[in-house]
Amino acid sequence: MSTTTDMLRRAHEALERYIDVKVDDDGALTFAHAGVPCVVQSTELAEGLTVLSLTCVVAWDLPDEPGVAASAAERAGQGLFGTLGVSHTDRGLDLTLRYAFPAQGLEISALGTLLMLVISTASQLRGELIPAQN
Repeated sequence: MSTTTDMLRRAHEALERYIDVKVDDDGALTFAHAGVPCVVQSTELAEGLTVLSLTCVVAWDLPDEPGVAASAAERAGQGLFGTLGVSHTDRGLDLTLRYAFPAQGLEISALGTLLMLVISTASQLRGELIPAQN
């Protein structure tokens, strides 16, 4: 079994304790948490260095106003895990939270905790930016 496949299998095992995870045709893991779509991918950068990459789409089509991006960046910066990405589109701002880390050697419970820290930050940020739909 390849190292990247093994890392994705371990990430799947770690995440399924918390959320329903799907495996895409390319092996990537996809799921949603509190309205935030996420994907986990694995890459072997060098022999012995396999990295898991988590991307969460926090929000899309937000008003393209300076205060929105600054507020989101400030809030995301309060967390220890993840980098906020801001994309300007024709329809507004799209925000993603990304985190990549070497995953080899982590126990399943530690891996799940680490992934959920990032996912929870993305979900909290979305909750602050997008009013609840009633």
